Amino acid sequence: MTTSGDKLAALRAKYGASHGGETFDPRFKAVAERIFSGDGTRLAPYAGVATLLGAPHMPLGLADPAFKALQVALIGVPMDLGVTNRPGARFGPRALRGIERIGPYNHVLGCAPVFDLRVADVGDVPMASRYRLEQCHDDIEAYFRKVVDAGVVPLAVGGDHSVTHPILKAVAQQGPVALVHVDAHCDTGGAFDGTKFHHGGPFRNAVLDGLIDPARAIQIGIRGSAEYLWEFSYDAGMTVVHAEDITRRGMDAIVAQARALVGEHPVYVSFDVDALDPVFAPGTGTPEVGGMTTREALALLHGLKGLNVCGGDVVEVAPQYDSTTNTAQAGAQMLFEILSLMVSSPFVSRRT
Repeated sequence: MTTSGDKLAALRAKYGASHGGETFDPRFKAVAERIFSGDGTRLAPYAGVATLLGAPHMPLGLADPAFKALQVALIGVPMDLGVTNRPGARFGPRALRGIERIGPYNHVLGCAPVFDLRVADVGDVPMASRYRLEQCHDDIEAYFRKVVDAGVVPLAVGGDHSVTHPILKAVAQQGPVALVHVDAHCDTGGAFDGTKFHHGGPFRNAVLDGLIDPARAIQIGIRGSAEYLWEFSYDAGMTVVHAEDITRRGMDAIVAQARALVGEHPVYVSFDVDALDPVFAPGTGTPEVGGMTTREALALLHGLKGLNVCGGDVVEVAPQYDSTTNTAQAGAQMLFEILSLMVSSPFVSRRT
């Protein structure tokens, strides 16, 4: 089918001399006007200071009025003293900051989150020790408590998954929250080698501390050889969705189950990059074959639109095991999706 002369003339008149920032659809125009200058230029994604999702860099003191004006703070947590296998997730925040092109527009969720929210990359949690796991957890909890107490919603980048427990201590100060946990592992194991604070146990610790309501907790993508370590999930009443269930039941059914469990309750979204198959995310400490595709993971997160998201994290990106940077790319994309969910979250939007 060829374009008629009249149609071609109309297209030329409308678009022939326009630039990338000159759009006509109101949905796109509102985004483009904030990104492009009047003469049609925009900041190169590889220029300037590298930040999480290209958000403004605001290394502010937590008492600064400009910090308190934020709705969401993107925070690096470069700590991996809790790993049981390969180390390196301490480099996760830096790796995600180095991904130069994520967003700005989320066509499925219909938002440009870095522009639709008052959000900034506020830097990394300061740690008093690079050697002591429990000290690092104390430092993480103290920092995130100040963020939450300032009325700002935290979205973190780990680091290993043990960092989620101290973050939840800050987020769930007013009572237990719901949980959507995307992972290859339930991370509800017990203490071993002298500590219970390793990355295989944060959600057992969080339930026992009254931070998570297990009846409103769903763990999606679970697989591998460590199932025998996770009886706590079943005994506590958490819902476990194995990776093979995704193929058998379909993602739409799993999304519906997650939404029914969470309801309108404040929900924390935790995404371990090893939920993805190592084909898509080899750069992680405990890879497990048979995981989700990136498309399945996106479908899952997109299905959570409108939930009352009160915080979240992306963890376990260990870039030195990934020569292609695919894992950091996938991790940054999942971070973008969780931030996009916050645009429609009542928990975030009421922080005007």
